[in-house]
Amino acid sequence: MTENELVLRLREIRKDPIPLPGSGQTAKRHRKLIEVGRENVSLARLAEAHWDAIAILAEAGRQAETDTLYGVWASEIPGQSLSLKAGGDCLRVTGSKKFCSGAGLIDHALVTIGNPKQLLVDIDLRNNRNDLQFDYSNWRTGAFKETCTATVSFKNVPITTQEVIGEEGWYLNRLGFWHGACGPAACWAGGAVGLVDYASIQHRDDPHTMAHLGAMMASTWALHRYLEAAGDEIDEVADTPAKAHKLALTVRHLVEQACTDILRRLPRAYGPHPLAMNEEISRRYQEVDLYVRQSHAERDLESLGHVSKMESQRKRTACEHSMVSTEPIKR
Repeated sequence: MTENELVLRLREIRKDPIPLPGSGQTAKRHRKLIEVGRENVSLARLAEAHWDAIAILAEAGRQAETDTLYGVWASEIPGQSLSLKAGGDCLRVTGSKKFCSGAGLIDHALVTIGNPKQLLVDIDLRNNRNDLQFDYSNWRTGAFKETCTATVSFKNVPITTQEVIGEEGWYLNRLGFWHGACGPAACWAGGAVGLVDYASIQHRDDPHTMAHLGAMMASTWALHRYLEAAGDEIDEVADTPAKAHKLALTVRHLVEQACTDILRRLPRAYGPHPLAMNEEISRRYQEVDLYVRQSHAERDLESLGHVSKMESQRKRTACEHSMVSTEPIKR
């Protein structure tokens, strides 16, 4: 897709309602994200950000503007946070932020501010074009080129207090932060399933190729089940930030592993041809490989280990208290 085709398709698919996370139909939300990723990975990257922004606004009790494409610019690099300062009759955003997808394509961005305190602001990109500078030169890969991912410089961008979403720390501490973290995993899955779609219609049928294809088909089944189960757990049991945190880290790890196995097996089964001579598959492969790096790998696993250990300790402590409280008094 060209950039224009991507935006037109994005405006088309956003018209279809998608359940909010935790609404009782989160598995349906994940299925929709898988479908979009299966169609086009760049499209999924922008669509997931748009739907995530809608969910964030809803969680804050805000109504999204109609006929508006949203994004979420929340990448934080230590020592490079945006600053928010008082300036005249409003607040002013200054600094630069990397990994801003949809720069020049979307209408609004929910942007994290790190200095002097962690806040989220809603910036109308259409009305602040003179105060924003998009630098696309740092994005060197062809993967996700059409998503226009840029380093954005904010030059005293004015915002009102009404454009600040939530209180200090709200964005990271809300329940929906970890529920929403499962959304990109659904897009990773859709991108990988699209690679298996390609593999399933190839003519090579020697035993080694069929073994890899069988393993990739099994991973496809697992990806659907992981995200279906995660959606159900979000609706039924992941009702605290701690539970949601553990669930998100778990499902993101499992999805990343299944996607990585598909990425490993595809060229082993079909050789260099699809990656060197099939532009669509080569692009999809690169995009899935890059996209799953939103998983922080061993760092996330370390966090999952700590979260799981703390949960086990709380359960054990609660059990010990319960045993003490119910022990009969000895005479």
